[in-house]
Amino acid sequence: MSEQEMISFLIRAKKATYAGKGPEAASSRPHSHDLHYREGQLLYIDSYLGGGRFAGEEALWAEDAPVWSMNYAGRVTGQPFSGDFLKEALRHVTPDMPYRGPSRYVSGGYAYECEADGDFAWFQGRERILWQGQEIYECFFHGGLIE
Repeated sequence: MSEQEMISFLIRAKKATYAGKGPEAASSRPHSHDLHYREGQLLYIDSYLGGGRFAGEEALWAEDAPVWSMNYAGRVTGQPFSGDFLKEALRHVTPDMPYRGPSRYVSGGYAYECEADGDFAWFQGRERILWQGQEIYECFFHGGLIE
């Protein structure tokens, strides 16, 4: 499977699960939130713990073999935080930066910003949300291809 095929699948999966307010699957660990998306032999799982402070992992499998993963950890640092705004921003994920959301997304008084170093094979980055110029949320992420 090519990286472009993985990225296309990842974007569809993200839009169908957390960002798209998709249904949760059965919890794989005590109190975890798990979201699954499958297309044929391709499987995406997002599993995270917490809410206001959280940590999780997104991963892709092709024919039951892990091929890509990303770990993330973040926290709400101020108010008025909006989970709906975060999901809205994450639905605008782009193929050139398929990790979380777009480089920048603005709606109302909220601004979402995301920066990443590296490429799909090996990367690290940070996203944040600002309310009227004040940071109210941050999340760090890293990951890449699995061999």
